[in-house]
Amino acid sequence: MTGGTLVTQKVSTEGADLLTLAGVNDSNLVELGRIFGVRVGMRGESITLAGDPASVDKAMLTAQRMVEAARQRASFTADDVLRMSEDTGAGGEPGPLDPGRIALPGMKRVVQAKTPGQAEYLQKIAEHDIVVGIGPAGTGKTYLAVAAAVDALMRKRVKRIVLARPAVEAGESLGFLPGDMQAKVDPYLRPLWDALDEMMPPDRVIKALETRVIEIAPLAFMRGRTLGDAFVILDEAQNATNAQMKMFLTRLGVNSKIVITGDKTQIDLPSREQSGLMQVERILPGVEGIAFHYFSEADVVRHRLVRDIIRCYAHDSGN
Repeated sequence: MTGGTLVTQKVSTEGADLLTLAGVNDSNLVELGRIFGVRVGMRGESITLAGDPASVDKAMLTAQRMVEAARQRASFTADDVLRMSEDTGAGGEPGPLDPGRIALPGMKRVVQAKTPGQAEYLQKIAEHDIVVGIGPAGTGKTYLAVAAAVDALMRKRVKRIVLARPAVEAGESLGFLPGDMQAKVDPYLRPLWDALDEMMPPDRVIKALETRVIEIAPLAFMRGRTLGDAFVILDEAQNATNAQMKMFLTRLGVNSKIVITGDKTQIDLPSREQSGLMQVERILPGVEGIAFHYFSEADVVRHRLVRDIIRCYAHDSGN
């Protein structure tokens, strides 16, 4: 903290969940103080910020966003506090915190966009029949798409969810694994299972799978089908060939929605030119009803170091 005039300001926490606001071992408050170089305390129904005037003014904007999130019972961590401090709108005012918020029935939790980019992605999913989300790992491409799919199913906007992935080996051979076909493809589909497990109670997931209300399958299994009244997600689309992508897109039936997610830096196909994701990016922009959304390292919601790692690889002249 710099010398000179010091000021103290308070931000009301009335109506906020104080445990959510403070974080584990007050980690959220500690992070707020670290970012802006101010002293942070919380007592009663207010957060107290002390420091030089400019730093306190900036800290207040982020503190207000934290309080609003805690009022909505939206859980957040110290990493999220850092993102809140960066996501300010014109004139230094806090950007919209809640443009994308999904309350999942039976889970007593809310899935909420943590960056403006994620909020825009959810908005595009709501407004378009086909959305292509492209960006680096950790940006929530698949997680948010699965949340939107579960929300649509629970609200009876669709009758089923179909989650698909290309079964392409990511630099390692899995052919030696024991078991039947399902056992061999499960490693490819595990990220989709993990996302789904966070969105629905286990008993509902099991029942939905048994009744085929939810289907998780390799992309090749989509051939010859028409997917009507469905929310369909193709994950890791950079590993779909041109022919597979065309086949997948033409499965779209009446009252259905498709979300395609992929990372162009993680293509495991023998030739980059074969990537169906690269092809649709060339030929489909401008088609009414189809939206493209591009994530950046600013949208990474994993550990803060993931953003730095992605940035370093992007700048590596050896690639």
